[in-house]
Amino acid sequence: MMTAKIGIVTASDRASAGIYEDLSGKAIIDTLNEYLKSPWEPVYRCIEDDRNTIENTLKDLVDNEKCCLVVTTGGTGPAVRDVTPEATENVCDRMMPGFGELMRSVSLQYVPTAILSRQTAGLRGTSLIVNLPGKPKSIRECLDAVFPAIPYCIDLMDGAYLETNEDIIKAFRPKK
Repeated sequence: MMTAKIGIVTASDRASAGIYEDLSGKAIIDTLNEYLKSPWEPVYRCIEDDRNTIENTLKDLVDNEKCCLVVTTGGTGPAVRDVTPEATENVCDRMMPGFGELMRSVSLQYVPTAILSRQTAGLRGTSLIVNLPGKPKSIRECLDAVFPAIPYCIDLMDGAYLETNEDIIKAFRPKK
């Protein structure tokens, strides 16, 4: 079984400058370690909240690093510097709006400000890029909601086979 490469991108001016620790990127890695039984390798980047930097990082992770999945955190709110969704849309061939719709729906069960979140997802080549919110608790809630569909999405694009730990989360794959 080949080792899947998964990009983890934190878009944060302060974390990338070392002003504070990147807890969000670590939360994604910890969650994926719980979810996945199959071998995988994180390709981690902590970058500033800059559209060109985000776009170039996403392109590098997909085109050069060959990540089958790229998960971002940060930059999905209404602040002027929050440009992760725009950068994602700009580098993707096709968008997958259902991911953002489901994540907002789940987040609304916890906070009324979830409607301010603009996270989205899209496809670039044979990779899926998913934008998550910035708080570790919200990251887990959103991943719990959307991850069951991610392995099959990657299957459909002839990507790495992601096997989940079904005691933690069960991937949905149609019966053959």
